[in-house]
Amino acid sequence: MCGISGFNWNDEALIRAMTDTLEHRGPDQQGHFCSDKMSLGFRRLSIIDLSENGRQPMFNEDETVALVFNGEIYNFQELRKELKDKGHVFRSKADSEVILHGYEEWGVDVIHRLRGMFAFGLYDIPRKRLLLVRDRIGIKPLYYTYKDGRLLFASEIKAILEDPQVERRINYQAMYDYLGFEFVPAPQTMFADIHKLPAGHMLVFENGAIHEEQYWDLHFHPGENKLSFDEAVEKMREHLDYAVSSHLVSDVPLGVFLSGGLDSSCLVALMRKHLTGSFKTFTIGYEDKTFSELDYAQVVADHCQTDHQVLVLDTLKPEYVEKTLWHLDEPMTDLSTVPLYLLCKQAREHVTVCLSGEGADESFAGYDRFKASRMSRWFNLMPGPLRKQVVGRLTAMLPDQPQKKGAINMLKRFVEGANLDPAGQHLRWQYFFNAVLEANLLQSGFRSKVELDPFRQLRDYNARCDAGKDRVNQEIYLDMRFMMTDSVLMKVDRMSMASSLEVRVPLLDHVLVEFMASLPGDWKLKGMTTKYIFRAALEGLLPDKIVNRGKQGYSLPVKHLLRGDLKQYMIELLNDSTVIRENMDQSYVKRLIDEHCSMQQNHNHVLWALINIAIWHNRFFN
Repeated sequence: MCGISGFNWNDEALIRAMTDTLEHRGPDQQGHFCSDKMSLGFRRLSIIDLSENGRQPMFNEDETVALVFNGEIYNFQELRKELKDKGHVFRSKADSEVILHGYEEWGVDVIHRLRGMFAFGLYDIPRKRLLLVRDRIGIKPLYYTYKDGRLLFASEIKAILEDPQVERRINYQAMYDYLGFEFVPAPQTMFADIHKLPAGHMLVFENGAIHEEQYWDLHFHPGENKLSFDEAVEKMREHLDYAVSSHLVSDVPLGVFLSGGLDSSCLVALMRKHLTGSFKTFTIGYEDKTFSELDYAQVVADHCQTDHQVLVLDTLKPEYVEKTLWHLDEPMTDLSTVPLYLLCKQAREHVTVCLSGEGADESFAGYDRFKASRMSRWFNLMPGPLRKQVVGRLTAMLPDQPQKKGAINMLKRFVEGANLDPAGQHLRWQYFFNAVLEANLLQSGFRSKVELDPFRQLRDYNARCDAGKDRVNQEIYLDMRFMMTDSVLMKVDRMSMASSLEVRVPLLDHVLVEFMASLPGDWKLKGMTTKYIFRAALEGLLPDKIVNRGKQGYSLPVKHLLRGDLKQYMIELLNDSTVIRENMDQSYVKRLIDEHCSMQQNHNHVLWALINIAIWHNRFFN
């Protein structure tokens, strides 16, 4: 895992500064290439071929093509053999070299042969053509800015900001979207004129112009798959086994994150099948048992005989929050961000690579929001005024309960989401803004700068989805293509790279993802049972109490912390923040704080979002 950067002119001092900013992504080596029309920078975290032969920028035999690459190609050995049979000469054993020779052999079509996670810049020197590519799923990040003929790109925004000509301006539309979804959807970032290259896209820079295009999308092909359920279960087991085994290739120590949930437990069980001897598992928990899964993680660790490491958190230090914001580059309010940061720091003391179970909830329909969407069909039979004016108001008056979920908390969240615009589909239950907040919290000057339509982008995604009338698969498409990349995967990349730890996500192997997309949604969400076919595929591999348990997650108990250890920090931060004062109604912010701290309501989502905006602005603009 590494950090890459570059731009379309010669400036050795700037490329070194950009590369130095990414040192945490690759502490083992650095490299630079400068020509009249291109500068490339690289920081290396050595995983495969630890020798000097794996150094980047990497070149082909006659040094006409240069590459900076971040990620892993899991089918590189097969590609390497195919290319050697065609006469290509390899200088290293690194997986990245297959991209160079593959480009020589197949041109841009090499992208379609790669199986892995990647973001890379490939410079064709004779043609003076730069190719920027991000993997299909968006596991690895890539940012760029293009203005007045100047193109800069990097693995993280902070590297681009090393160029003094790049203006630091707030993207207010991105801030509005973030307040609801708690992340900034691609291609926007919170910085005006700096963009995310979307997942499954490539950007070509040639003859002074850029051209961006999509090379992959998730297709469902409804009705084409003729497998029976039992045949699909067996095929899924094969895909899972290959995905995990292919992700175990490493020349450095390797472990796995184990939450005790179905996804990570699956990885541990399949790793045990392919690895001899002990391997390390890492988990995180809390003193509050309603937020913790330690007992389940221990069951799996004992079942698979792993060397289990546990990190228990009882509070949250403000410096951890501020540190994670620096690594994230822009606000992203996932409540598991800080715990993951601390877990990665702990894991890096023992291993260099960890497997993690991200992607299963999206691809296999594992989130509670899939169930909420199904339940809303009956709720919507109730007349609109009764749903909104009576039921909505009554549930809003219910006081917040201290546990993470619980019947009252879940009822309040269900009704709130169900009464939002149906265009949001199941993501209504992942949207944490509403008309009341919009009208009272946002100052008129802020509202005048943005399009006040939270689900406008979802309409575009819904139009592109080819799942037909299969509601579950429609919702899986939204999770996979809109939600996951810029929230879950961005969090995992940043928090792992903050500790120079490579995290691999086998359940997002694109062949496995495509196979799952070929199956009916009712095989994934059967009645109210989430991940139905996934559970069937894991029967006999894991204890029944793991296979049949519901989802919990390891999010931080922020709502309690904002009423306790972080209360004064929150008040001072939001009172003193320039960006909050200029864009939010201060009296209403105070009201939100008072209602939350008195447990009249749970405002932790909007308050945590504002806290992160304030910290981000202090770090990058002051």
